[in-house]
Amino acid sequence: MLPLPSAQQLRYLIALSELRHFGRAAAACAVTQSTLSAGIMALERQLDSQLLDRTVGKKVVFTPLGHEIALKGRQALEALEAVPQLAVAARTPLTGPLRLGVIPTIGPFLIEPLVKIIRTRFPQLTLSIAEDTTEHLLEKLGIGRLDMLVLAMPCLCDTAETMPLWRDPFHVIMPEDHPLARLNHVPVERLADQRMIMMEDGHCLREQTLAVCRQGREWHGTEGESDSTFSATSLHTMAEMVGLGLGIGVMPLLALEGGILRGHPVISRPLSGGPVWRTIGLGWRPRSPRSDDFRTLASAFSSLAPHPAPLQD
Repeated sequence: MLPLPSAQQLRYLIALSELRHFGRAAAACAVTQSTLSAGIMALERQLDSQLLDRTVGKKVVFTPLGHEIALKGRQALEALEAVPQLAVAARTPLTGPLRLGVIPTIGPFLIEPLVKIIRTRFPQLTLSIAEDTTEHLLEKLGIGRLDMLVLAMPCLCDTAETMPLWRDPFHVIMPEDHPLARLNHVPVERLADQRMIMMEDGHCLREQTLAVCRQGREWHGTEGESDSTFSATSLHTMAEMVGLGLGIGVMPLLALEGGILRGHPVISRPLSGGPVWRTIGLGWRPRSPRSDDFRTLASAFSSLAPHPAPLQD
């Protein structure tokens, strides 16, 4: 009988196949780069086959066989992980570990009520939480290190099955003496000539803010402009920068209701004039045997939607 690859070896190979970078693949697998490299080399020796083309320098290039084995490995790993999950789901739904990923522009404002719901309504779930950017969370979901994600859509979430929960409207935050403060609502067109403070690259809220700004026909900003746009590492930093008069920002209602502006000389006004919201939703691996559990959790989490921002067609 031929020796079978281990689940860990398959995880290493799949992560490298998806990310095409040894360092990022190792980080996604929570191991050192040397450990990941050694694991893949051991798999090559075990299969007596070359999976990576090492004649192309530092680039990660799979051989045709390596690409095919990575595809088959993903199918095999998904099937292997489904075995205990199916047993647990059939025996007692909504029990066992739940490894939840949350993005930074949601986590500080939603983790506490999420934990409360899980503890009170689903006490048999053992919860762990990881906060990271959407891209990195999707990578960890894909290799089985996370079970479910709390996301802000639209996002590049094609690798996950997603379920929208509610709309989270965008507001403009500005210094109290800003000219736009006189308005009850700020039309998106009024952002055209404003100095914007946005989240730094890697945060989906940056892309969502840029999409909102582009609705104003005269707005010509780009992701690369550094003279008129400041970048913030968090929503709290954005509020501080706005309070210092460095510009204005786009902030989701979830953060505002969480008291993020408290202590800052900053006010908010709703945006108007087009799709001026993000959608809070859940994501999980397609065809997961726990999909029914995740849909039940989605129904429970929907009760956290702030009024009046339900999901609308």
